[in-house]
Amino acid sequence: MQIISDISHILRQAQQSVYRSINQAMVQAYWRVGRRIVEEEQQGEAKAAYGKGIIKSLSAALQQEFGKGFSVDNLENMRRFYLAYPISETASRISETPEFQLSWSHYQVLLRIENKEERAFYEIEAAQNNWSLRELKRQFDSALYLRLALSTDKAGLRKLSQEGQVIQSPQDAVKDPYILEFLRLKEQYRYTENDLENALIDKLEHFLLELGKGFTFVARQKRISFDERHFYIDLVFYNRLLRCFVLIDLKIGDLKHQDLGQMQMYVNYYDRFVKLEEENKTIGIVLCQDKSETLVEITLPEDNQQIFASRYQTVLPSKEELQHLLTLHLKK
Repeated sequence: MQIISDISHILRQAQQSVYRSINQAMVQAYWRVGRRIVEEEQQGEAKAAYGKGIIKSLSAALQQEFGKGFSVDNLENMRRFYLAYPISETASRISETPEFQLSWSHYQVLLRIENKEERAFYEIEAAQNNWSLRELKRQFDSALYLRLALSTDKAGLRKLSQEGQVIQSPQDAVKDPYILEFLRLKEQYRYTENDLENALIDKLEHFLLELGKGFTFVARQKRISFDERHFYIDLVFYNRLLRCFVLIDLKIGDLKHQDLGQMQMYVNYYDRFVKLEEENKTIGIVLCQDKSETLVEITLPEDNQQIFASRYQTVLPSKEELQHLLTLHLKK
């Protein structure tokens, strides 16, 4: 009955609202606990030793009254939480306590990120995209911030930490590299393009998360035909933020100039026969294991805004290597 469905929906919304309210109240309480610990520490003469003693005493007393949630480690996390989100940077003039949108478990992960700008980026993205704790960990482990930072300049890097990832142009929606560790394909394992495609479809939810904001799945092995010839596009998506189709072709091994030419044909076909007049031009991404930047630059026109070549990796990247590449990138 429709009335049962309607009432169930109302009650589920109420449950979610109550959960959010309780969660925010608890996170704010932990922040205030951290602030109180820091205030007490600042009155001690030997701050470091005094602080550790205070936390141990507090833990023993609070666990008796409130349970295991107030261990020495948890109290130390609350202290660090306040220091990472001081009142002067986060609170409004009206409120004495910052507004927090994520769960305490989310903030415990964020506190492990030493770089302030990087931490701010993941906090914004997690809140805007309703990332679960597992999704936040995965995006951090796959170095999303560093990968996006490699495709921007210093001003764009600051924007990432202030606004998160903003999708305004085709370039904003493309990563290099894409990290496909969730497929569990070993780095040296021999697999075909069909194997790769099947694995991506089997893990489509994970792949959509890796693709980023605004992507919806449309088709696989999409057939296009002209002059009695048939061609098959590996994967077709639509990006609702850019309001355009996104075509993906999967390639094993090095990128060849013929691969870019083939994608240009697919994009031209979609622009002329599939997309609506009010939609934007189609984007094509060739996913390959390796590529020559020079080959890409020479093959594609200088004002290219539609065809992109990106590498993919089936293992998590080294953050140290990406950080080194970012340092070199920002020096240019």
